[in-house]
Amino acid sequence: MKGTWKWLLPILIVVIIATGTYYWMNENILNETSEAEPEVEKEIEQAREQAKQDVTEEEIEEYKEEGKNPFGQKRTQSELSEAYYQEYIHGMSHQKVKANKKWGFYLITEERIEWLLNGLDETGINNEDIYRDILTRWSNGDFSQADEDHNTIWRMQNGTVGEAYGILSEAEEAAYIEQVREGSGKR
Repeated sequence: MKGTWKWLLPILIVVIIATGTYYWMNENILNETSEAEPEVEKEIEQAREQAKQDVTEEEIEEYKEEGKNPFGQKRTQSELSEAYYQEYIHGMSHQKVKANKKWGFYLITEERIEWLLNGLDETGINNEDIYRDILTRWSNGDFSQADEDHNTIWRMQNGTVGEAYGILSEAEEAAYIEQVREGSGKR
């Protein structure tokens, strides 16, 4: 028994130190956007509420006339943070993916995709390459990986419920958008 502790104790110490380091890094370095500032969270919640009503391109076009961005906010591209990119991409992906739970919805429009893509040139956010890859594919009409795109963002947001497990067919997508328009869709 004494011989077992000679090799087991150093292994346990290394495991404890590695686990502590992992959790510290995850909280303090790797996941800097998981805890958005209260102001950002409030603004995102307002955008989600507004998005429940802007389910047509005509309604979204009204934002431009009101001096707002394509998501209905006064925030400019240069003011976008990781939290906004994650919120908008995640919410738009819901139009294309199968998932048991969906929170948030933003109708996918070319204007929204291009606005976010162009915004990447004005910001210095950490995961720019990931967002650019997703948005570029979407800009080209390629949603074949939308479930993977959703899950990439979902993981960044520490998602625990609502992992995407496939792509909606065109008919399923149309039905989902109609449910959202009627206020009965999972958002």
